[in-house]
Amino acid sequence: MPPEPRPGRGWLLRLVIAFAFAQGAVSMARPAVSYRALSLGADERAIGVIAGVYALLPLFAAVPLGRRTDHGRCAPLLPVGVVLIGGGCALSGTSGSLPVLAAWSGVMGLGHLCFVIGAQSLVARQSAPAEQDRNFGHFTIGASLGQLVGPIAAGYLISERNGEMARTSAVALIVSAAVAAVSLTSLWRVEHRGAGGPARQAVGKVPVGGILRTRGVPAGIFISLAVLSATDILTAYLPVVGEHRGIAPATVGLLLSLRAAATIACRLVMTPMLRAVGRTALLSTTCLLGGLLCAAVALPVPVWALAVMLAVLGFCLGVGQPLSMTTVVQAAPAAARSTALALRLTGNRLGQVAAPASAGLIAGVAGTAAPFVMLGVLLVGAAVLGLRGGRGAVAHADPAPRPAASPRAGRSRAGREST
Repeated sequence: MPPEPRPGRGWLLRLVIAFAFAQGAVSMARPAVSYRALSLGADERAIGVIAGVYALLPLFAAVPLGRRTDHGRCAPLLPVGVVLIGGGCALSGTSGSLPVLAAWSGVMGLGHLCFVIGAQSLVARQSAPAEQDRNFGHFTIGASLGQLVGPIAAGYLISERNGEMARTSAVALIVSAAVAAVSLTSLWRVEHRGAGGPARQAVGKVPVGGILRTRGVPAGIFISLAVLSATDILTAYLPVVGEHRGIAPATVGLLLSLRAAATIACRLVMTPMLRAVGRTALLSTTCLLGGLLCAAVALPVPVWALAVMLAVLGFCLGVGQPLSMTTVVQAAPAAARSTALALRLTGNRLGQVAAPASAGLIAGVAGTAAPFVMLGVLLVGAAVLGLRGGRGAVAHADPAPRPAASPRAGRSRAGREST
């Protein structure tokens, strides 16, 4: 029987567009939730708890969702995720108490998790092994666009003047729900017929411990955690550094936007970079350089030098997420790729909780420069693991040559993420 033709790339473009709107809604809603909490009388501790609920609640659902996707279709998770994101955003805007606001923030986080697991599993399942790095790179452009535009839109809508924050934060959350709904318009025909795989349903469950013991998977999870932690802490602590150095908030915002733009630029040129140096070398080199630059942010340099460092740092951080997805997917057992991606997302969420808390403790003891040094050490460790993980993924690949006429068969034999 001739192999099933692989789908074209229209599905990937539609998925990127949908992800840009879904991520934009979340990136717009998260600061709006904080402002909404402040308008309800929250202090810093309460805001931290609300932010933690967003990250912690989905931890319990990640692995079951990954299991379900391994043995079924991916696409149904996407509209479910959008509905949960939109509902969480809209109902956060109408909440009148902090516990209710925290609960709806958790629903928003669960929706984001559903969408990302489904979308990443689609990219892994519908891409040939040689296309996975490129397709994951293009997929994460959607996240970068949402992260670039979302906070700017929230800042434009929210006003603290004349006690308007309660009203304007609610407006921002309602608008973010509408933005999430737009992503539904791009979710048609994103899953290729036959990609769900009845063969997958006949395969027994691979234990989570077995997945985590697979060489290459822990490295991919740690690299993703380190890169995401660097992005989060950089966003949270650069304003503190700016305040200490007398850098205006508007300038700090431009510096953060420069970092995000450099990340997008990196993902646009991912394919030629991979051709030039290979995945393992590119991943390890960018993590190492990113670690050195994170530590250098703590130095008292002029604003123009800080801008250059952040642009290069953003470029380096743009490599880690998509390539760690490929590392995890290609290293994990074929019957547990979605579960492995879910475990990677679990690591990301744990990092989003633990890294800012650790950075806050370190900054309180050793000053605002210390979190950046901590990030440098974390990324250098990721660079070392990247070398080992890359070799592990190669070791897990099927040594037998793949028939050129059957890319689907080649993909199914390759021993094998997100954000």
